[in-house]
Amino acid sequence: QVQLVESGGGLVEAGGSLRLSCAASGSIFSINAMGWYRQAPGKQRELVAIIPSSSSPDYAEFVKGRFTISRDNAKNTVLLQMNSLKPDDTAVYYCRVWVVTTPLRLPGNYWGQGTQVTVSS
Repeated sequence: QVQLVESGGGLVEAGGSLRLSCAASGSIFSINAMGWYRQAPGKQRELVAIIPSSSSPDYAEFVKGRFTISRDNAKNTVLLQMNSLKPDDTAVYYCRVWVVTTPLRLPGNYWGQGTQVTVSS
């Protein structure tokens, strides 16, 4: 089994910054992509940013230039640095990680528990 623990959410004023962290643990052979999604009230969950294991990260258009995703492979951790936050960024943020638990098997994907980000105007 694989567990994901998120941290770093909270309340911030518009224009402020937050950094989210997601640490994976458990039966991990290797980690492929790591990503962040968000879900605002009444809306569908949407991709924010994703970072593959060996290529450049990709961002949703609405966060380009403001958010930065990074990963620490030694710690099985993915980070999301969020700058210039807007009220529209208010949502529950979830990490998602594609993990290979057994060699030569396809990766399974796992979700974190979610962390609330609230941006006040």
